[in-house]
Amino acid sequence: MALVTSDTSKAQPSSVAGVVIPDSKLVREVTELVRDTESPLLFHHSSRVYYWGALTGKRRALRFDPELLYAGAMFHDMGLTPRHASAHERFEVDSANAARDFLRSHGIAEREVETVWTAIALHTTPGVPPHMHPVIALVTAGVEMDVLGIAFSEFTEVEREAVVRAHPRPGHFKEERSSRPSMTASTTSPRPPLALSTPTFSPTRIPRSGPSISAA
Repeated sequence: MALVTSDTSKAQPSSVAGVVIPDSKLVREVTELVRDTESPLLFHHSSRVYYWGALTGKRRALRFDPELLYAGAMFHDMGLTPRHASAHERFEVDSANAARDFLRSHGIAEREVETVWTAIALHTTPGVPPHMHPVIALVTAGVEMDVLGIAFSEFTEVEREAVVRAHPRPGHFKEERSSRPSMTASTTSPRPPLALSTPTFSPTRIPRSGPSISAA
């Protein structure tokens, strides 16, 4: 799998804010599976998480595998769907397990599978992912931006508008997520999904007050 750095000079015309989704069989199958399994609300949220994460990686000049980042971003909420929710695990673990099974079935190296599993399992655990593998750090960064607006000012207005234009985020994003039956699947989780415990946030407008991950 190819690594990318902060160079955006070769971005393709189909890019969003200078970020391109890798054109590979694996990525196409991830997209198809997630689109067919999740609601449009979660699909667009997961897609935005990929873009926020990739933009963060480029801004920080991190070397990361875009396919692994895409898999982590797109699968990170799969545990909220009836197909992948279990009766005994946190939704983050259910999501990570779904990604692990998919990647293994496609012959992805175990080390890379474990990186994606960890990125998803820790995406609601503040303070830890930034010190780990770039893919792990960037999945969390993408979630934090889309749900809480963390690092909002580090994205340009052009970037924010391009991402939300490509994958719209309704003003009732929080309410729609919290009303879905699958949200109750993670019965043992001591912390709710981030989007259930923070005020409604729009990634195209400056928050009135700085959101904090501790609110989750």
